[in-house]
Amino acid sequence: MKTLLNLDSWPRKEHFNFFRKFDDPFFGVVVEIDCTKAYEFSKADGISFFTYYLHKTLIAINTIEAFRYRIDNEQVFIYDRVDVSATISREDGSFGFSLIEFNSDFNVFRNSAITEIERVKNTSGLFTRSFEQDNLIHFSAIPWVNFTSLSHARSFTFPDSCPKISFGKMMVSKTGKRTMAMSVHVHHGLMDGFHVGQFVNCFQEEMNS
Repeated sequence: MKTLLNLDSWPRKEHFNFFRKFDDPFFGVVVEIDCTKAYEFSKADGISFFTYYLHKTLIAINTIEAFRYRIDNEQVFIYDRVDVSATISREDGSFGFSLIEFNSDFNVFRNSAITEIERVKNTSGLFTRSFEQDNLIHFSAIPWVNFTSLSHARSFTFPDSCPKISFGKMMVSKTGKRTMAMSVHVHHGLMDGFHVGQFVNCFQEEMNS
């Protein structure tokens, strides 16, 4: 379900009208995430760490309202729920786009993720299904690289307002602290650095819980 946002009463109306006209209205940051507790918890419970922090990402995404905004026909809609299209790697070195529905219950989400990941791994091609709605985040993991910045391939002619979240290689310090780089790219017409900060803080709290 989605609800139309009243632009006339939205404090960011002028910001929206300004940034949506840009050829590239996205901006991004890279931050370091402490994943020590989350990694230890997932491994102790025999849980896929990828699935675990993917779920934590979606919890934070759905908590911060601005991350549920999407642009459609020059209007802004607020989705009740945001799911994820994650890139899933295959043994042949290729990858495909998945669609995993968010559920606050981790066990329900994990079962859906396992089914979808296996489906993509056993299907050829990039687009292995249709994407009817844009209540998504675009998600990727680059576990081979400890990046400090990241850019995304984009078509300026294709309307897109979905946040893009990427994670890098896990690094382990001499003290045992585990960290990962997280890249967050968002549409500036829909949010600002303040909202990105809210998301990062919420996600880190989830990873520490």
